[in-house]
Amino acid sequence: MAKSGSTSSARSPELLLPRWDPEQPRRAQLESGLREAIRVGRLRPDARLPSSRALAAELGVSRRLVVEAYEQLAAEGYVLARRGSGTRVAPPTQAGGDGAEDQPEGPAPIPPPLAGIDLFPGAPDLSLFPRRAWGRALRRALAELPDARLNYGEFAGTTELRVALAEHLGRVRAAAAAPERVVITAGYQQGLRVFCQLVRGRGGRRIGVEDPGYPVAGWTIESEGLEVVPIPIDDDGIDAGALAAAAPDAVVVTPAHALPLGAVLAPARRRRLVAWARDTGALILEDDYDAELRYDRGPAGTLQGLAPDVVVLAGTASKTLAPALRLGWLLLPAELVAPAITTRTMADGGGPRIEEWAFADLISSGAFDRHVRAARQHYRAKRATLLDALDAALPGARVRGIAAGLHVVLELPAGVTEEEVVERAGRAGVHTHGLAGFTRTHRHPPGLVLGYGLPSPRELRQAVATIAALSGR
Repeated sequence: MAKSGSTSSARSPELLLPRWDPEQPRRAQLESGLREAIRVGRLRPDARLPSSRALAAELGVSRRLVVEAYEQLAAEGYVLARRGSGTRVAPPTQAGGDGAEDQPEGPAPIPPPLAGIDLFPGAPDLSLFPRRAWGRALRRALAELPDARLNYGEFAGTTELRVALAEHLGRVRAAAAAPERVVITAGYQQGLRVFCQLVRGRGGRRIGVEDPGYPVAGWTIESEGLEVVPIPIDDDGIDAGALAAAAPDAVVVTPAHALPLGAVLAPARRRRLVAWARDTGALILEDDYDAELRYDRGPAGTLQGLAPDVVVLAGTASKTLAPALRLGWLLLPAELVAPAITTRTMADGGGPRIEEWAFADLISSGAFDRHVRAARQHYRAKRATLLDALDAALPGARVRGIAAGLHVVLELPAGVTEEEVVERAGRAGVHTHGLAGFTRTHRHPPGLVLGYGLPSPRELRQAVATIAALSGR
């Protein structure tokens, strides 16, 4: 319906309806337009409609006409009018009055959070997010950023964050870092997509992945039209000999803490991996997803620090802060920076500048370091609870990958079916993942990948008791 050009109340929501048909009564058209918007889901249950005065001004009609249209829709059960809360769309059971057949075929509702105990591997404890420190950093960003910095630009990421990350990665991860070689991404997965495009731009078509390894990495590579080449991994990390024999154009590795087995890439294999990349012209993506969460060992420096000419270091704030921030980064060889910026910019035009500035402030102020140290202590205590419970309920069971990160791998007793334990545990309210879900071709003994970031200590003990009972112990 055509707007008259008059302005509505600043407190009233706007509503876009079809243009007037000069051959039809306006009140009937208004009722029909609102009714259809509710039926197809453009106006969702409990959505507030404009006040009669504001909508009349918007449409250039009398207020009486709008009041009568609202009254008619209320009589039909499409809207509810309550004193003090205005006119709102009625719940689905009331709208239209004809039952489920009249309900809109909109998108499926967002599922509620997973009920029960969620042992999702790698999920952080979201209650640790440093809300006060983050809030202070955001307020400083809003107060201090010049207006010009709110425009497009800085497609590689906010300068302050690139500088802060380069200093942090060099100091904490022994990376060969310079701000001009850092590109900010919307989390790790976008960084992996950028890497795939870089490999394709160099004529590559095949990317190796650890097997078992992070399933999403393989899916992402395949979605970019490249072939995934599974490479076996053991307690010393990826098998460099098998990698050389498979001859992919690039490889994705987790040298500091392999997912899910928890291996740290042995020094000899690090040297062989770098030599392979330099001899063949291949690229290495180092996924540094949880290296700062270490407990029983000293820090393992980055592979990128040894070979910045062939290694792309990918990091993320999802484990140390929260996945919702969608903040990640790539530290690249100099010649790959420009194509990486182009590829990243083509994806979405650049990331959230204000949040990037806040993250830079968090790092530069020392608040991020303090948060990571506190998180380490928190997760160390959770890990101890899980390991003590496993030792008591499943004595003698092998538990792998305990020195760092947010998960462990529990090998199941002989004769126990992994899939059955996962299924029955899920029915009992304990949601876990089998090791088979992380493998492509290289099989391992049956096991469970147990994340301990999300559950409380009590829930961890309860989960272990359930798993032990289902494992015949």
